[in-house]
Amino acid sequence: MTTIYDRLKSDHDTHRELLANLAETSGDSSDRRKLWSTFYYDVGAHAAAEEEAFYAPLMEASKGQPMARHSVSEHHELDEMIQDIEGMDFSSPGWLARFKTMRERYEHHIDEEENEIFETARKVLGADSSGEIAATFDTRKKKERSLVDKKAEAELEE
Repeated sequence: MTTIYDRLKSDHDTHRELLANLAETSGDSSDRRKLWSTFYYDVGAHAAAEEEAFYAPLMEASKGQPMARHSVSEHHELDEMIQDIEGMDFSSPGWLARFKTMRERYEHHIDEEENEIFETARKVLGADSSGEIAATFDTRKKKERSLVDKKAEAELEE
């Protein structure tokens, strides 16, 4: 059974790879657009699901509350950066500069989760050996992706 810790780490590894590949692109290329779109789509769904399935229960315990609040705050900061990047000209020097800053902060955030928060969460939430928290995460992530798909379809119809 996949635990929430394994599930989050798997997403983080995917995001690290996408970010590394994005850093190798240049200009308004199809590779940059495709990689960015994949990252943008997945990281948004990941964050929403993580906040509901992982951080909400962690916040319920006084021991987990400070770390959980800090991470959710970082999610919002990163989301603002990602939205800025999404609206920028992909070939501008500003895009790459903003991307590099966001990448640094995002990688710091996921390293902190894996190296510090997971340890506290295991004490507060348990090992998730049944995979129940991971299943909640997966359900929420699929729901979030469905909402994004519906929004994109509606925009295409306009």
